[in-house]
Amino acid sequence: MQHSFKPLVIRGKSLIPIVQGGMGVGVSASSLSSAVARENGVGTIASVDLRHLHDDLLIESKINPTEEKYDKLNRIALDREIKKAKAESQGRGMIAVNVMKAVKDHQALVRQACESGADAIVMGAGLPLDLPEMTEGYRNIALLPILSESRGINIVLRRWMKKGVLPDAIVIEHPAHAAGHLGAMTVDGVNDEKFEFKRVIEETFEVFKNLGLESEKIPLVLAGGMANFQKIQTALKEWGASAVQIGTAFAVTQEGDAHINFKKTLAGAETEQVVEFMSVAGLPARGVKTKFLESYMKRESILQANAKADPRRCTQGINCLSVCGLRDGLEKVGQFCIDLKLAAAWRGEVDKGLFFRGKDPLPFGNAIKSVQETIHYLLTGQHAIQS
Repeated sequence: MQHSFKPLVIRGKSLIPIVQGGMGVGVSASSLSSAVARENGVGTIASVDLRHLHDDLLIESKINPTEEKYDKLNRIALDREIKKAKAESQGRGMIAVNVMKAVKDHQALVRQACESGADAIVMGAGLPLDLPEMTEGYRNIALLPILSESRGINIVLRRWMKKGVLPDAIVIEHPAHAAGHLGAMTVDGVNDEKFEFKRVIEETFEVFKNLGLESEKIPLVLAGGMANFQKIQTALKEWGASAVQIGTAFAVTQEGDAHINFKKTLAGAETEQVVEFMSVAGLPARGVKTKFLESYMKRESILQANAKADPRRCTQGINCLSVCGLRDGLEKVGQFCIDLKLAAAWRGEVDKGLFFRGKDPLPFGNAIKSVQETIHYLLTGQHAIQS
């Protein structure tokens, strides 16, 4: 594909400047990630609760269920998805695994990703200060922290440099545009000026200078609202970014791993239907205002007032998060089972599921296109592939 952008170079591998964002539960697995990798991009598997994609593991998880059993089965599922994605990517691009720091089993998931042959680990939802230790013994794997502002970037760089490690790229995610969990402390805080891309890039280059690092040494990848050719041009040719990370626009592609109803719900959502709310993980989040979310937001204050710490409130019994508003009785944050609701969304249950979505319009409106067509638009601005 002919385009005018410089390649994204990670570990000496020349790639298109497109990183597909990790989306759980099950939204970005082997099908989507391998399709992006075949176009020579970075395809990403979201590591959260992948057992839902495997009938045998889902059945097994319901027999004498325990937290340890859930964790083991999810690692088996992750191993399967990585190996399948690597095989189907035909040696092109990279297969990354997104691991949320907020997930209780994050260290074991990182190790599994390394052992299963992933090309990269992408980690956000908390400062990934100890990611180098988690990947010890697997120095061939690329490390991409997700951060939202220069202060966090400075902290991570200083900590990693003491260990003799540098990120292979840094994903800068804008809370005012991204989907899912957002890198701000409050819902109102997502619009803070400190998150503006141009400002963060300039401040990050200053951080590099102060630390004695060359600005070209660590690629910066912008995430949140970047599924637009003109925005990509500005980011890569004017601001100094090396690539963009895109989630929702890939979630609705033909190769996306979720149910068609999931894709239609995301693609068909109007701007006013995309709302911010407090997730159970203690972070603000953004999604489609479906029947479930609308009903929940009306009852949120009552549910928060009745919050109490009780392990039995973990409706799935898997204790997936290190911190959970429902289980831990945190009255300031969400009071629902996020695993249950994300799994329902993946199955396409529109009335029951939680549908994470970015704030901005999608390239093809409510149309479901292929990964190839999507990437062609992102890199050329053309909605149709020229024969």
